[in-house]
Amino acid sequence: MSLRVEQLWRYPVKTLAGERLETAELTTAGIRGDRVVHVRGPEGVRTSRLHHRLLGLSGSIGPDGTPMIDGRPWDDPASLAAVRRAAGDDAWLAEYEGLDRFDVLPLLVATDGAIAAFGRDVRRLRPNIVVSGVEGLAETTWPGAELHIADAAIGLDSLRPRCPMTTVDPVTLERDPEVLRDIARRFRGRLALNADVIRPGRIRVGDAVRLVHPGASP
Repeated sequence: MSLRVEQLWRYPVKTLAGERLETAELTTAGIRGDRVVHVRGPEGVRTSRLHHRLLGLSGSIGPDGTPMIDGRPWDDPASLAAVRRAAGDDAWLAEYEGLDRFDVLPLLVATDGAIAAFGRDVRRLRPNIVVSGVEGLAETTWPGAELHIADAAIGLDSLRPRCPMTTVDPVTLERDPEVLRDIARRFRGRLALNADVIRPGRIRVGDAVRLVHPGASP
């Protein structure tokens, strides 16, 4: 396989739509600037699993490094008003960079073969890195392997169990429960790979990707 980085994604505000990147700095906490602001309620972190209209708002990082919501600073009153329209009047926003801000591990890696088999918009899967040149569902054999990209190394831990966020159309925000049932039937409920950063570095769209199985004979 000739593997490449096809897409890079960052989600500066957890559970909102993300931003597509051309280059990304990988740290031990994943892509710099990823999921650094949360939507919260009295019960804790509030997500699009229950408040799916949050996916109609877009998170990004401004030129000065400030997380943004629909082009406004995250702590702007207009940003909070938009979040409350989607998630309830008791919602608020908080900045937090602890590692437990990730649902599983700091990175999610998807492959073009699995995306093609899924047959829907890749944004439903919310990957950080999309790798091209992968045949079919080869990613199911990758847990335990590493991806070496430029100077960085990524450890592939496990396949990701998918949640109701996959049922939301990223354009219309319409929900289709059949999507999650289809993932259960055809992919045993799991698509894309939980991953962490073994060796930090800067990666770019188009970079070559080397799949390494530690301990395997050269």
